[in-house]
Amino acid sequence: MVNLERGEKSMDNKENKLGVEPVGKLLFSLAIPAITAQVINALYNIVDRMYIGRIPNVGSLAIAALGIAFPIIMIISAFAALIGMGGAPRAAIKMGEGKNDEAEKILGNSFVTLLMISITLMIVFFFTKETLLTWFGATENTLPYADEYFTIYLMGTIFVQISLGLNAFISSQGFAKIGMMTVVIGAVTNIILDPILIFGFNMGVRGAAIATIFSQFISALWVLKFLVSKKSIIKIRKKYFKLDKKVILPVLALGLSPFIMQSTESLVQLTLNSGMKRYGGARADQLVGSLSIMVSTMQFLLMPMMGLAQGAQPIISYNYGAGKVDRVKKTFKLLIMSSMAFSTLMWLVSMFVPQAFVMIFSNDRELIELSVKGMRIFMAGVLLMGAQFACQNTLVALGQAKISMFLALLRKIILLIPLAIIFPIFWGTTGILIAEPVADIIAATVTTIVFITYVRRNLSDPKTESK
Repeated sequence: MVNLERGEKSMDNKENKLGVEPVGKLLFSLAIPAITAQVINALYNIVDRMYIGRIPNVGSLAIAALGIAFPIIMIISAFAALIGMGGAPRAAIKMGEGKNDEAEKILGNSFVTLLMISITLMIVFFFTKETLLTWFGATENTLPYADEYFTIYLMGTIFVQISLGLNAFISSQGFAKIGMMTVVIGAVTNIILDPILIFGFNMGVRGAAIATIFSQFISALWVLKFLVSKKSIIKIRKKYFKLDKKVILPVLALGLSPFIMQSTESLVQLTLNSGMKRYGGARADQLVGSLSIMVSTMQFLLMPMMGLAQGAQPIISYNYGAGKVDRVKKTFKLLIMSSMAFSTLMWLVSMFVPQAFVMIFSNDRELIELSVKGMRIFMAGVLLMGAQFACQNTLVALGQAKISMFLALLRKIILLIPLAIIFPIFWGTTGILIAEPVADIIAATVTTIVFITYVRRNLSDPKTESK
């Protein structure tokens, strides 16, 4: 068991709240800002696309180009998650143990690694961008716009990595509102600059890209300013910039799970879209559009569960490090109850009134009919997603790198992609839709069983080998 006395003696009042405040109050005080940030970020993306789609004469090509570049942009963001979601839980565990110096070393090593990743990504993608964009669907008409947007976006890679990657270290200290403001500041800046640069200065796609990287620059400054300030419990310190493999390798191992979850989203989208095109016949374009509505709806509706998981992470990690197993269990119980309640509500709405979501995205009657019918199949497994999110994210918070990585691979890579290729052979485009709930149900069941097994074997006596 972790040494409680040693840990508690070295903590100040800001640290203590993760270990002493009522779990319910603490969870929702951290989760609500996280959920708000998720929703604001989604709304910003919607508004951003609205502006781009209304560029005179080339709006349809411009928004298609952004859609082509987006999967690659998601890969760049996934690298930020690799470090942020791998380092922040480990830092929180160390803070729970009262080892703030070791937590700061994790932060310092993570900061330097993010800088190195930024430079590497910029170089690699700059010399391969045309090939990648073409591979992701760019045509002779859309390639110039996709290339223009992505080239400018690459110049801001370092800002993306810092703002997304280091923001997790703010939330992991319990400063959920500060973490939320990172997203809010960037989103508001982008929304203001988009119309000014796109239409006011007649910069078109270039203006949209410049607005994006400038907003990320502002967010990065906000994050860095906080992490070197007196308010931050752990700070970025130059003395911890020297990379230590004993520090950074466990960060990378734990971060592989969220990295895989984010980076494989583009691969999943490509598989589903290509299946619709192959088996959809004359209605292929409408089927792809319908699928896009379903995927967008699912991603948007999963955000509250993601916010709950983000709110629970610092509480679980900190108290696990402090050896307060009862608080870890209380936090998990509240997390899974809340997540399951929301996933049940989401399932009920998807089954009985799916048009409530579909009509947000389109007023085309045929597209609405396709999407409503498909939604009931596509979202059938969402009922169990609350358990999957709660269990998988709790394992990440507990520092269980190997288990988390397997579960991250399970749903999308091991199950969904193969099923989306096999099922259409027998059931056509309906088989593609069926693949999603089958993968969701199997993955949620396996994740829950693995979690229960882990808790019975380990949580009563926290191990230190993963710290």
